[in-house]
Amino acid sequence: MDQAQEGTFLKPKLHDETGTCKIASEILSRVGDKWSILVVVCLSEKPHRFNELRRFIGNISQKMLTQTLRNLERDGFVLREVTPSSPPMVSYSLTALGREFENTAVGLAKWAAQHSDAIQAAQKRFDAQNSLSS
Repeated sequence: MDQAQEGTFLKPKLHDETGTCKIASEILSRVGDKWSILVVVCLSEKPHRFNELRRFIGNISQKMLTQTLRNLERDGFVLREVTPSSPPMVSYSLTALGREFENTAVGLAKWAAQHSDAIQAAQKRFDAQNSLSS
């Protein structure tokens, strides 16, 4: 961080650019939700069909998975490929942009799994301390 004068710090450049913050916020809110992260993690292994994704992810409704896949496709992370057959076969894979995001998504998922016990313990301590003072 740059220092203007003793005790006064300048804000990072990103914070000064309202448009940049807004764009980053919008993108992060879409790709940072739990369903998007799980879809990208699943597709990082190989392309999957819809029901394979649904089984892998588990507790996701058909509607939410459809919406998540459409959003990821719209944002350029996922490619939806239809193979003409009867019935048509649809599979989903990561695009080049999705592959770039893959390491971040997989890393975030691993970090969450590795630290879930510590986070839950902190939440219990916080809740216990705040229930006493209420």
